[in-house]
Amino acid sequence: MSSLHPLPDAIDLRSDTVTRPTPQMLEAMARAPLGDDGLDGDPTVRALEETAAQRFGKAAGLFVVSGTMGNLVAVLAHGRMPGEVLAEAGSHLLNAERAAAGLTGMHYRSLAGNGGLIALPALEAALDTAISARCPSAVVAVENTHNARGGTVAGPQALAAVHALACRHGVPVHTDGARLFNAAVALGLSCREMAAHTDSVTVCLSKGLSAPVGSVLMGPADFIARARTIRRMLGGTLRQAGVIAAAGLVALEHMVERLADDHARACRLHQGLRAIHPAWCAAELPQTNIVQVRVGTSAAEARLWQARLAQAGVLVRTGSAGLLRLVTHRHIDDAAVDSTLQAFARLQHPI
Repeated sequence: MSSLHPLPDAIDLRSDTVTRPTPQMLEAMARAPLGDDGLDGDPTVRALEETAAQRFGKAAGLFVVSGTMGNLVAVLAHGRMPGEVLAEAGSHLLNAERAAAGLTGMHYRSLAGNGGLIALPALEAALDTAISARCPSAVVAVENTHNARGGTVAGPQALAAVHALACRHGVPVHTDGARLFNAAVALGLSCREMAAHTDSVTVCLSKGLSAPVGSVLMGPADFIARARTIRRMLGGTLRQAGVIAAAGLVALEHMVERLADDHARACRLHQGLRAIHPAWCAAELPQTNIVQVRVGTSAAEARLWQARLAQAGVLVRTGSAGLLRLVTHRHIDDAAVDSTLQAFARLQHPI
């Protein structure tokens, strides 16, 4: 079975991006008030932008088709060219969005981190706004939760320290908050508290929240005005986009608190895997909805496990060498966790 064409009843742990819209979302999409978002504005899009900005304590919001577009627009709206975008070495923006980075005209610089957050000494050494032979610092990029680190969460205190240091140098901070809702639920904090120590933030509606499309970029009003112009330049103006923004509104109103279920099932999956083979997972429980499983030391070993699990009806993705990545979401229930553990056990100890 190819992971590109999964069986209908496959347990799909590849990502929370595979979530499908709820019946309530589909109903809202069908009856959404519409307008031309490139002309007078789409009322449903405007409602989504305003609702999200209010939730996160920002002055304004901008609906974009993806988190990658939101991060790209943010860098362009913040950036002074030529300039450097400073990001933690394992960040998604640095490693998975390189093609988009080429459009900014800025240099993306990798910095050492602690648990996915840029280490303060590394940031202190890198920040430099002087006009010199090398590019001055333009933007500090933070990721929360951190995808490659297994969905780790950066709390307000750590984020405040990064923001204060960047502010002392006059450099804005942008947060790639693709799973910031997961971080807020994990810490029991509001979205506003999680976004208090960043100048701009992008959040994704189409992962654990189950909307079919879209992210929202938020920040100061003048920043969002620039971002709206840049979005238009990138071809991101979406006419009657209220059709999809309506699902985003339902996601904000009804789908955030249930992320705790995904976190609980990730913990259960992690504990079950450790019971089968203690070396597969770290001792620490996952903080959110991503489980990392170390099945070997090479990419080939990880791909072999991926293929064998797919044959058993469980879809996963490979991470770094020897690592599998399993992501829980709304379509993964307790029975799916049990079946996944059974598949791992059979492959570890074949009859």
